[in-house]
Amino acid sequence: MSTTLTVPDILSPRLILRHLTPAMLRASMEARLAEAARWLGAPLPISWLEEAAVMALRLEQMENEPEYAPWSMRAMLRREDGQLVGHINFHTCPGHAYLQGRGDVELGYTVLPAFRRQGYASEALLACAGWAVETAGVKRFVLSISPDNLPSQALAASLGFHWLEQVDDPEDGPEDVLVADWPFTRQHHV
Repeated sequence: MSTTLTVPDILSPRLILRHLTPAMLRASMEARLAEAARWLGAPLPISWLEEAAVMALRLEQMENEPEYAPWSMRAMLRREDGQLVGHINFHTCPGHAYLQGRGDVELGYTVLPAFRRQGYASEALLACAGWAVETAGVKRFVLSISPDNLPSQALAASLGFHWLEQVDDPEDGPEDVLVADWPFTRQHHV
């Protein structure tokens, strides 16, 4: 592989959103957690290995489309102590055909169970969305959320996302497709 692109962190009040390099993703997928932690600059829990499927998908995207790298998977690290609390990513570069005109980019995120309901997902979504607006002029954002995932549905509603349609994802089953224009309208704090 050619020289590795250095992608700057995205910072929010409590989080560092750090890009996961191909080398870090490979080390994680091969269960070399100590090496992956050195690449990341933060310790990784054994539960990190459960994210291998999304890591493989994002790694393949970066290898096939190098311009996707800054939009790929980022670790959510607590600024105060470097603790990994989850991850966030854009599913593609802006304007990808798979979005079928629903919006400019789609975001996905996972917060580790011990850190849920503490506002980290909301903070990471806002920081990534702000970065996308500044970087590429993104105006409309998409989230795909299981109808049964009530906390994520509530979070999306609190940011002003509204229901567009339901799709049947071959891997995840039914998902509500929600959209919101920037700037998001905070309706209440989740």
